[in-house]
Amino acid sequence: MWEEIGERVIRCGKYIAETGATVRACAARFGTSKSTVHTEVTL
Repeated sequence: MWEEIGERVIRCGKYIAETGATVRACAARFGTSKSTVHTEVTL
């Protein structure tokens, strides 16, 4: 489970950095909530 979260954090971080996407756009792209993306990417 922790590996899956770690991989998602890396994918979301790269996606946001490369595209300039918002947290909401990243959440839609990866099928998670924006709260999850925000929490994981900002830690």
